[in-house]
Amino acid sequence: MPKEKQIQQLHAIEDKLRKLLARYADVQQRLIQAQEEIKLLEATVEEKEQQIKNFQNQENIVKIVDTIAGNAANSTELKLKLNEYIREIDKCIAYLQD
Repeated sequence: MPKEKQIQQLHAIEDKLRKLLARYADVQQRLIQAQEEIKLLEATVEEKEQQIKNFQNQENIVKIVDTIAGNAANSTELKLKLNEYIREIDKCIAYLQD
């Protein structure tokens, strides 16, 4: 009789171990998914920060142009030229990051 009870206890322990291993695998999978989501969110934040920097640079350039250029014709021409330079610089930065 004691042997049967030990066998039953052993089966109970095995069942609990299987359940524990299944839960562990589930938690591991959720952890991997969370890490992937974190990486994605970090990339999004970095992209948004870069966009903010670009907007700030453009705003500063507009202020400089307004200060330098006296009339509207020179101002518009200077803004266009500076925006062209900014786009070229952004392309170079993107190329260097790759």
